[in-house]
Amino acid sequence: MSPASPSPTSQPLSQLLSRTADAVQAVREGRSLTDVLARCPAELRGGTQALSFHVLRWMGSAQAAAKLMVPKNPPPAVDALLTTGIALLWPVKDPPYPDHTLVDQAVTAARKRTPANAAFVNAVLRRFLREREALVAAAQRDPQGAFNHPPWWIERVRKDWPQQWQAVLQASNEHPPMTLRVNARHGTAEAYVARLAERGIAARVLGALAPQAVVLARAVPVTQLPGFAEGEVSVQDAAAQLAAPLVVGRNLPTEAGAPLAAGARVLDACAAPGGKTAHLLELADLDLQALDSDPTRLTRVKDTLDRIRQSAQLSAADARHPATWWDGKPFDAILLDAPCSASGIVRRHPDVRWLRRNSDIGNLVRTQSELLEALWPLLKPGGRLVYATCSLFKDEGQAQVDAFLQRHGDAKSVQHAPFTGHLLPLPENPGMAAEPAAYDGFFYALLVKT
Repeated sequence: MSPASPSPTSQPLSQLLSRTADAVQAVREGRSLTDVLARCPAELRGGTQALSFHVLRWMGSAQAAAKLMVPKNPPPAVDALLTTGIALLWPVKDPPYPDHTLVDQAVTAARKRTPANAAFVNAVLRRFLREREALVAAAQRDPQGAFNHPPWWIERVRKDWPQQWQAVLQASNEHPPMTLRVNARHGTAEAYVARLAERGIAARVLGALAPQAVVLARAVPVTQLPGFAEGEVSVQDAAAQLAAPLVVGRNLPTEAGAPLAAGARVLDACAAPGGKTAHLLELADLDLQALDSDPTRLTRVKDTLDRIRQSAQLSAADARHPATWWDGKPFDAILLDAPCSASGIVRRHPDVRWLRRNSDIGNLVRTQSELLEALWPLLKPGGRLVYATCSLFKDEGQAQVDAFLQRHGDAKSVQHAPFTGHLLPLPENPGMAAEPAAYDGFFYALLVKT
């Protein structure tokens, strides 16, 4: 089952609602949804993930409506179940369950979770159904209720994108497509779409911006993808597929330098989970060092490289401290996919907006700056560094690069539209009008050492 599209499963809905409420409560307490789902029983994980994604996308609206009906906060476990129920009853196209079924099963879940509050849950959810139109209108007068993001996030997007802020926030609530990257060593996107058609899986080639990208009409388990286990295809958003061609030098302007020669030394500075690392090796024969500060996450990079039958030097170290991992030989190219707010990929990770705090952004900006400062001396003259973040916030993108350029006279920013700059999932992006919704929010800068 796709996490983007909740639908009935063989598991009792009351169990899924209870698990989903647990997940909502955990996110409110600061735990990531990924960690919560990892502890969910296997038979309930898919359904819980699907419902949790839906609820977290509509949690701002549900909370606003709940406050109108219940001014005094109920116990956290009850509040989480109410939020879950209201979010799933919110008027959307193709609701996951009939209203009466949802209310009945939410009350069943309440009897098992907090028996003394079952009648209260029943009363609130039935009131929401009776007064839904008026409650929805009232909830949407509150910014968080209207846009389903925290107020500080809404204000930051409004400040950064004054002409597009509402569209950007709305796009962040859309269901993302499942996008594949066809291994260039194994074939073309067109040929792979034909293979999928033979399996009854509808898909299309994305286009010239990401020539190896294939977008599925609906998400499917990777076990159904022909050649996945053999490394012939991987799951990767289209925007993330723009990084590797910038690094290896596919169709770049002259001032960005020549394409990398075979055996070129390349650093992937923050490599986990390994999607961009793999893409680099699919495009060119490189002497690649993949670095990540988390040894556990680095094992995911190795697993990915094993699956595509490629290898790299893997190092568990903090890229900000080259003395602990660098051999002194300069790199021809560096990919810095820096830690960031992940504000550009919240449609895929809807818990991120509720986990982040405004104060996090300043800390992340400092880390990004420290990484740029540490890695720039490791680059050969004439080499290029690709700085990337999956963020919509300008402080983590253009403002970060502008400050770096002011500090480094030997750095030149090469503009290569639409690949560099801030990428938003909007038709206004140059070259993306045909498929704006296929791209997550990203920022790319192409820096050349003069």
